[in-house]
Amino acid sequence: MTPQPLLVLTTLPDAATAEAIARRLIDDGCAACVAVGSPVRSLYHWRGKTETATETPLSIKTTARAYQAVETLLRALHPYELPEIIAIPITGGLAPYLDWIAAESDRSTAHALVS
Repeated sequence: MTPQPLLVLTTLPDAATAEAIARRLIDDGCAACVAVGSPVRSLYHWRGKTETATETPLSIKTTARAYQAVETLLRALHPYELPEIIAIPITGGLAPYLDWIAAESDRSTAHALVS
C-alpha cells in the first residue's frame, strides 16, 4: 500500500533561507519535491499587534510516514520562533506521481529502518 501523500506548507523570511531548507529536505530524502514560491506579503496577529512581512512560501511534497523527519528538520533550521508547519493530506492525484512522492520521500525512512 502506498503511504499517505502529504503537502506540507511553510513560509520563510527570504528566498535564500527557503532554498537552503528545500535542498536539505530533498538531500535528506524526506521530501520528493519542494516548490519555492515567489515572495508573498503576510499579515498576521502576533503578541498583541498586527504585523506584516514579506515571506517566501515552500510547498513540500512528502508522505505521512516521512512527516516527522520533515517537521524535525523544519523546526531545527527554521529561523522563526513559531514557524508555520501545516500538513494537508493529498486525497487524490495522478497515481504514478503519488507513487513517485512515496518512493522519493521515504528514502530517509528506509535508511533509518535499515540502520
